[in-house]
Amino acid sequence: MRAHYGKATAAFAIVSALALAGCSGGGGTTDAEATGSCEPASGPVELTFTTWVPGMEKVVDLWNKENENIQVKVQTGPNGNSGTYQNFFNQLQAGNAPDLGQIEYDALPNFRVQDGLENIAACEGVADAKDKFVDWTWGQVTFGEEDSVYAIPQDSGPMAMFYRADLFKEAGIEVPTTWDEYAAAAEQIKARGSYITNFPRSDVNWFAGNVWQAGGQWFSSDNDQWDVNLTGQESEKVANYWQDLLDKGQVSTLPSFSDEWNASFNEGQQWTWVSAVWGASTLASGAPDTAGKWAVAPMPQWEDGGKAAGNWGGSSTAVLKGSEHPYEAAKFALWLNTDPEALALANELGGLYPAAKSATELDAFTSGVDYFGGQKIYDVFAEASSNVDPNFTWGPTMTQTYTDVSDGFGKASGGEGTLLDALKNGEKKTIESLKSQAIPVKE
Repeated sequence: MRAHYGKATAAFAIVSALALAGCSGGGGTTDAEATGSCEPASGPVELTFTTWVPGMEKVVDLWNKENENIQVKVQTGPNGNSGTYQNFFNQLQAGNAPDLGQIEYDALPNFRVQDGLENIAACEGVADAKDKFVDWTWGQVTFGEEDSVYAIPQDSGPMAMFYRADLFKEAGIEVPTTWDEYAAAAEQIKARGSYITNFPRSDVNWFAGNVWQAGGQWFSSDNDQWDVNLTGQESEKVANYWQDLLDKGQVSTLPSFSDEWNASFNEGQQWTWVSAVWGASTLASGAPDTAGKWAVAPMPQWEDGGKAAGNWGGSSTAVLKGSEHPYEAAKFALWLNTDPEALALANELGGLYPAAKSATELDAFTSGVDYFGGQKIYDVFAEASSNVDPNFTWGPTMTQTYTDVSDGFGKASGGEGTLLDALKNGEKKTIESLKSQAIPVKE
């Protein structure tokens, strides 16, 4: 089952009408919304921008030094699902949301259906910026709606496989290029007392990236209703694959990003990590003793010779509903996510992999990386990004969906139930959640 953003348009319109009125920003109808235009302010403007990217204050300083009439104040908080999104919704309800907010692609539909985003398509330069960004990321911020742009793509998370080149070479095991080869390598590595990888039981968005690569689709819309299908053919295939590795004890189940998890990489207990581009800095900081021993290859494929890639993570810079200065906010968001100096500094300080196509020309993404033995790893991720299916659609309640599925994944990792059971339960609860919010669901 495949969904196209164009099909989702009517569903978004209906759901928006049904959304809680209190989430419309509390500031009334903006000039841009009322007139279909987006005009600059008559005097100096101060904008607020909430983000969790480390070092973003220094990036914004570049803007403030050159734009004295549009000053931006940075507010930092926890990552989205750890509190910032709930803060946004509370602020939208109270009418005091920041002008701009960092919102991950999988969370954007939630804000859209609750009418928490400004449509900035009419703001100068926004519509013309489409070709500046990786194609699939632009689809994430427009939802296929005509004359609509609800955010500017910031970064993306194309997935590939980090692997210990030294360990594979010493063991005489071929670096896997297919998932069948990956399973065979897992058996060989387990026989040597290590693991091919760790199954991230709480990172359901990682699992979704694997389903994305396999051609699956969890959400779509038809006849103005949401169709929820966490248990389709592709999802079942991915779930059964990892369930088999779990049943055989060939993958570990450590809490992701914990000290124990970092140590397992640092001590050579994990030989691969199928992850997003931002994982490069995660490995470098968490497993410093293995510097120079890692390399990057494309994700293993379901079919020999395939090139499909999934995506894990990535954010946008959205103008939140009620902003009194959408023109200036959109202008800043475009600069933040296209200016070469801003992109380079955001990567250096915050590890962002820009969604802007021009990023592939920056020194930071064209040079070899010492931690990976001098390999030009971003070439691999640029290729992966070009092979991410642009038609993958997120549902409007992803935070709740992640929580429900994660509970089941945790149990399955401990031998109670299966990953497929967790997906079935997550699908059931997601449908219940949509109905409870008066969001139309296909029966």
